[in-house]
Amino acid sequence: MIKRILKSVLISLFILLLMLILLIKRPTFTLGSDALKVSVVDVSALQQHVKQLSHEIKVRSFSSFMGLNAASDYIETQMKNYHAGVTIQPYQIKGVTYQNVIASHGPKYAPIIVVGAHYDTYGELPGADDNASGVAGLLELNRLLVAETEAGRIFNKQIMLVAYTLEEPPIYASNGMGSVVHAESIKGQEVELMISLEMIGYFTDEPDSQDYPISALRWVYPDTGHFITVVDELFSNAGPRLKKTFNQQGKIEAYSINAPAVIPGVDFSDHRSYWALGIPAIMVTDTAFYRNKNYHTADDTFDTLDYQRMSYVVSGVLEHLQSLAQ
Repeated sequence: MIKRILKSVLISLFILLLMLILLIKRPTFTLGSDALKVSVVDVSALQQHVKQLSHEIKVRSFSSFMGLNAASDYIETQMKNYHAGVTIQPYQIKGVTYQNVIASHGPKYAPIIVVGAHYDTYGELPGADDNASGVAGLLELNRLLVAETEAGRIFNKQIMLVAYTLEEPPIYASNGMGSVVHAESIKGQEVELMISLEMIGYFTDEPDSQDYPISALRWVYPDTGHFITVVDELFSNAGPRLKKTFNQQGKIEAYSINAPAVIPGVDFSDHRSYWALGIPAIMVTDTAFYRNKNYHTADDTFDTLDYQRMSYVVSGVLEHLQSLAQ
């Protein structure tokens, strides 16, 4: 009798563990690729954007007004090189003006899809991966969306590409975050999804190069940092859908995690500002400090990034936008 009870308990625990893994990892299954034909991502442009922000402009911290202004001017100029629908969203903190840069594509009053990346840095650091990589991806998406429109593709959603200021400490998790300001500005409108590009450039094929906030996650995720991760809320399907797009495209391996914000790292970017308003939001990331040991150091430089794999990330996001906005 005791053995039978023990066996039943073990089976129940195994099923519970399996259900928990499925809930967090949210596996998707792809049978071949039905990928759309997408415009070609310019790898050299990604590198140039990252180099300009992290090497030429360098300091882009909360207290470096000249650096932040130089970065926003660069982003605005690059966006306007391809697209006329670029606006500045200014706001003030203690009398100092900070600004988001926004490029809008598609019908003005259609449901909204936001793709965002912060351009500020933590302290006086170059911030190549964190987060010039995300901004570079945003700038390339702007060029590609214009190219798709000129080629005759019709978007029935309004796609907002937003370069945020002030994501990093000491403003992080306060109402001064640029993403909080933007999220509040579209509150009440029909926002279908927000995608945060947060560190998308560091990849490695070195074994045991990938860490996790919980050691048990090593049982179900790779120990080598060669993949891109999509982070989503616990019961949402938005993240797994984007993961499926990446894996169907077949250029870079993607994993997703659906988890509560109590797990360190799950809400460590601008998507948290949209979650706070009940807006569906996901983060696309190379997992930051769980992989890139240059995180928040002077070694986070443009020459440490993998621009080819970064281009695959941008390509996957573009294809997903196409599928969502058809």
